[in-house]
Amino acid sequence: MNGARYPHNTMQNTHAEPLATAVAQEDSRQGDLPHTAQPPGTRNAAHMPLATALLASTALAACGGGSGDSPSGGLGPGPGPGPTTPSPSPTPTLGNYAYPTAKTDPDAARFLLQAQFSASTAEIAAVRASTFADWLDQQFATGMGQTGWDWLNQRGYADINNATAYYDNTYPADAMIWSQLMTSSDGLRKRVALALSEICVVSLTGLDFSWRSHAMAHYWDQLAANAFGNFRKVLEDVTLNPAMGYYLNTRGNQKENASTGRLPDENYAREVLQLMSIGLTALNPDGTVRRDGAGKPIDSYTQSDVTNLARVFTGYDYDQSQNAPTTVPGTNRTVPSTTFARLPMALTESRHSTMAATFLGTTIGASTPGAAALKTALDTIFSHPNVGPFIGKQLIQRLVTSNPSPAYVERVAAAFNNNGAGVRGDLRAVVKAILLDDEARSPAGLTQPGFGKLREPMLRLVQWGRTFGLNSTFGSWKIGNLSDPGSRLGQSPLRSPSVFNFFRPGYVPPSTALANSGAVAPEFQLVNESSVGGYLNYMQSIIKDGIFVNAPDLPNNGSNGNNGRDIKPAYTTELTLAPDADALVARVNLLMCAGQLSANTVKVISDALKTTNITAASTTDAKLNRVAAAVFLVMASAEYLVQK
Repeated sequence: MNGARYPHNTMQNTHAEPLATAVAQEDSRQGDLPHTAQPPGTRNAAHMPLATALLASTALAACGGGSGDSPSGGLGPGPGPGPTTPSPSPTPTLGNYAYPTAKTDPDAARFLLQAQFSASTAEIAAVRASTFADWLDQQFATGMGQTGWDWLNQRGYADINNATAYYDNTYPADAMIWSQLMTSSDGLRKRVALALSEICVVSLTGLDFSWRSHAMAHYWDQLAANAFGNFRKVLEDVTLNPAMGYYLNTRGNQKENASTGRLPDENYAREVLQLMSIGLTALNPDGTVRRDGAGKPIDSYTQSDVTNLARVFTGYDYDQSQNAPTTVPGTNRTVPSTTFARLPMALTESRHSTMAATFLGTTIGASTPGAAALKTALDTIFSHPNVGPFIGKQLIQRLVTSNPSPAYVERVAAAFNNNGAGVRGDLRAVVKAILLDDEARSPAGLTQPGFGKLREPMLRLVQWGRTFGLNSTFGSWKIGNLSDPGSRLGQSPLRSPSVFNFFRPGYVPPSTALANSGAVAPEFQLVNESSVGGYLNYMQSIIKDGIFVNAPDLPNNGSNGNNGRDIKPAYTTELTLAPDADALVARVNLLMCAGQLSANTVKVISDALKTTNITAASTTDAKLNRVAAAVFLVMASAEYLVQK
C-alpha cells in the first residue's frame, strides 16, 4: 500500500488549552496508568512510588478528554494564524539581529534546543563564547559523518540470508535512524533533515519491496546531504528517489493509453504540490492566505494542473543497470543487489507521456524529452511564490514555534527567495533566518502563552539519550519501532502513518481555547489518553536502566544469552550531584528545559526527591534512583513538554 492511500491521521479525543496551560491542568478522569510490559524484574525501573509517578502524570492529564475532528486537521491551511508573538520593531534585515549572542547559559541552551536535539555543558559554553551566527556557520561547515547506508552495511544488514531476510524487513532502518539521531556529531544537519522528512514524507510503514531498509536509509541520507543545500535539489532528489517512487507511485508510472483507458497516476503530482512545495491555497509573502473579492481562499492549483503535471512523472522506474542478482541460499528466490535502492530512478523514454502538459502557468510542449520535461516542471514548482512562505513556516513550526507571526514568516520567506547573493532556495539562509530571528531569540517568547510548541515524542527520547550519554554497548541501537501510543511513544522517526506526516501543520485541537483563539498546535494531533499514559510508562521503564535489547551482538532480531539492557544512559555528572537534590534538579532543568521550569515546579520536584535521604556514601543504585526520578519528573512536567 502506498502513502497517499492511508487514511488521514486524525486523532480522536484530543484536548488542549493554550500550550503550557494545556498540559499543566489536572484531569481527575485520568486514573491509574497501565504499566508497559517489560522483561522480568524491570517493572517500575525508576523505583519511584506509584503516587510520585501519578503526581507527575497530572502534568499531562488534561491532554485527554474532548472529542471530534478538527476541520483543519485535514488538508486545508487551518483557520488562520491565531495569536502570535508581536513582531519586534524595527524589523531586522538579514544579518542584523537584536539578540546576536547568548548572555546566559539558559539563553544558550534555549538556542541549542531549537537548533539541534540537545544541549551539553560544553556546547553551551561554545555558544556563549561565540555568536549564534558564527556557531551556525561552524555547524554548516561540519561534515555529515557516517551515512545511514554505510551504517547498515557495517552492521551486516546487506547480508543475503533466508533466516534473517534483511531484504524483506524494515527493522534495520529503525536501528539505523535511531543510531543517526542518537550519535551523530552534526546535530543541526540531522535536526533539519528530520524536519524535511516530515514535509517530504516517505514512511517505512508504506514500503514493501526488496531492500526497503536500505532504500529508506538512502532517502534519509539525501535529506541530510541537502539539509544545508538548496531546496531545488531537495525537490529533484525526492522526486527521483526509489523509496519515494514506490511510496507515491512514480515508479512504474506510464503514459496514457487510449486503447486501454490508462492514464498517468496522479499521486505524486498531487502530493508534491499539496505537501512538499506550494500547499492548497495561494499565500501572501507572510504566509497568510490570499483571498478573492468575496473573502474566499484562492486555490494555488487545480485538478487540471495535477492531471497535466502527472504526465511529467511518467516513464520512471528503478535503475537496475548495475544489478547483480543473488539467489538466496537454500531457496529458489533471487533478490537484486542493494545498488538500485540508492540510484535515481531511470527514465524509459518510450513510457513517458508525449502529450503537452500545462500547469501553474507553464506549458511543456508535446513530445518534449522526459528529462527536459522534468527539469521544467521542477523549476516551475520551485519558482512558485508560495514555496518560501509554505516551506519556511513549516520549518519554523518544527524548530521554534507553532504560531509564528506573519512578519516572522515573511522574513524567513524573504531569505528563501534571496539569500543575500541572489540565490533562491538556500536552506542555510533559511535556517539562519529561522534561528536568528528576533522572534525566536527574544526573551519575550518565554512569557507569551501563544509562543512555543509541544515537543514531539521522538524528540523527547532523542534529547534524553543525547543529554545523558546514552550508549549501545554492542552498537546495536535496536530501539525499534516506537509508534504504539499505548505502550511506547506514539511516534517513531521515518514511520509516519501517512504521507500527511504524524500531524498536519494546521491542526487545531477541537473544543479547546486554542481552537477558539484560532491558534494551531500540530503536535497535539498525537496526543490522546493512550499516548499520554504510554509516554509516561515507557520513559519510566527506561530512564534508570536503559532499553532492553534481544541479541544486541547480532544484527537480527533473534534472542540469545546477551539479551539485556544494551542501550544505557551514563548519567556521569548527574550521579555526582545526586546527594544534592537542588543542584541535580538545577542541572536537569538547564539541559532539558533551558532553565524554563518555574520556581514552583523546581520546588515540587526537589521536595519529592528529598523524601529519600541520599548522601555521598549512598550506593550507586540509590543515587541512580534519585537521578532517574529527577529526570522522569522533569520530562513529565508541562514546562518541559512545551518548548519555548
